[in-house]
Amino acid sequence: MSTLLKPLADRVLVEPAPAEETTASGIIIPDTAKEKPLKGTVVAAGPGKQDEPMTVKVGDNVMYGQYSGTEIKLEGKTFLIMRESDIYGII
Repeated sequence: MSTLLKPLADRVLVEPAPAEETTASGIIIPDTAKEKPLKGTVVAAGPGKQDEPMTVKVGDNVMYGQYSGTEIKLEGKTFLIMRESDIYGII
């Protein structure tokens, strides 16, 4: 996917995974009760800091904190931009 945004330094652009539509038992979750997803896919990553190279790369599925990043809209889609340190790990 080509993106209009190239993150700088240790910033990462993440496409959040879609929110769960149903529970494990098949109950449909209304839009107002859906939880913000805590995982997504890295679509762009900066080069890292001079003394700290990046450990995540484009295509990695990652898990991040509930209040991590800033939500932005690009090309009609919603993304999160955050520091690499806000990412808990690669799934």
